[in-house]
Amino acid sequence: MPIEDDAPPRWTRFSDRLKRSFSGADPRVCIAFWLFGLINNVLYVILLSAALDLVGPDLPKGIVLLADIIPSFTTKLIAPYFIHVVPYSVRVIVFVLLSTVGMVIVAMSPSYTEGGTIISKIVGIILASLSAGGGELSFMGLTHFYGHFSLAAWSSGTGAAGLVGAGAYALATNTMGISVHTTLFASASLPILMAVSFFIVLPRDSMRATASSDRYQAVERGERSETEDVGHEGYESEREESEGLLGVSVHSAGTQKPVHVNAESRWWDRMRQNLRQLKKLFFPFMLPLLLVFIAEYVINQGVAPTLLFPLYTTPFKDFRSFYPAYSAIYQAGVFVSRSSTPFFRVHHLYVPSLLQVLNLVVLTLHSMFNFIPNVYIVFLVIFWEGLLGGLVYVNTFAEISDRVPEEEREFSLGATTVSDSAGICIAGFISTALEVLLCRFQMIHGREYCRVI
Repeated sequence: MPIEDDAPPRWTRFSDRLKRSFSGADPRVCIAFWLFGLINNVLYVILLSAALDLVGPDLPKGIVLLADIIPSFTTKLIAPYFIHVVPYSVRVIVFVLLSTVGMVIVAMSPSYTEGGTIISKIVGIILASLSAGGGELSFMGLTHFYGHFSLAAWSSGTGAAGLVGAGAYALATNTMGISVHTTLFASASLPILMAVSFFIVLPRDSMRATASSDRYQAVERGERSETEDVGHEGYESEREESEGLLGVSVHSAGTQKPVHVNAESRWWDRMRQNLRQLKKLFFPFMLPLLLVFIAEYVINQGVAPTLLFPLYTTPFKDFRSFYPAYSAIYQAGVFVSRSSTPFFRVHHLYVPSLLQVLNLVVLTLHSMFNFIPNVYIVFLVIFWEGLLGGLVYVNTFAEISDRVPEEEREFSLGATTVSDSAGICIAGFISTALEVLLCRFQMIHGREYCRVI
């Protein structure tokens, strides 16, 4: 069958599709949320990439993972029920200060080769972790005001954070020979970009308009914010930067809640409502996200440090280089998949989650029995691992945006972020023990690479 002469070239069709995919997107919103995702997550990735350099070969790298995730997990678990009273502008300033101070403390702490202890490093990591946890649930909730392009930009930014963080650390310390101290100290200046994105790049009109609309709809349903006095004109400007839906108390239709109702009763009513919402979120969204993060972080922190090959069969000059290289390859996969929602959607979240569990099984068995012939195949598996993890993450929140009612969406987006932190936290405990067991198994069977690092 002859080909039509007037058929548009393939690159033109792709260009047209790309334009349609981003039709209606506000460039300032996309840039701001991309930078939010990048900066909020990049320090977390840098610290994980530096895990070997921070604790040395004799301690499991899962220690850094636990210090990097437990404070974040605790923040996500507790903060959704009260953080709505804190304006976004105040939150951003706090996040910038916490992460900057934390990274400076880590950078200035003596390394294990200099006889330094891990305590001061853990303190710095904890501060950065608190910032990352609060930032993720806040910016995820903020996407409620700016539509699906903000969510896509945020997810792409978080994926880029992995690629930039792991890649830059490997490039600086492996290729350019920059010291670990200098690399970490330079990264302490990155949080300033978060403040620039919020206060300069991000247009605030959409946030104010959506917050006002949410309050209007609440009043139309006979609802009332627990602090709102309808006759108080000064309240509008104070509430416009707070998370609107988290501050709305739901009551029966057609009734108006008096201002003087007991505050403890209002708090308890909202808490029960939020807990009911969490039950609805658990199986369709939270559980697959939890599973994929457990599997991939057990791989990254517990199994990957033991996936070592004779140096003459690899592109590396020393065994230390395996770990940051694996991190960079994994993050490249995460970036690709977290940037994919304008072009590709996954609606069945359990499929990639269970495939990730299969990756964990295969790589753990290889660590024990050494059946993968070369490191390049491991590179491919690690990249595939990153693709699966990113797909579940971004599509979980995309599905929430599509399927959860608008009045429950802001809370649902923020609360579901606890699943990834819970998964990483569980993985931290598992990987701390698993790395030791796998290394011991390898040494018993004559492979002592894990102790040569």
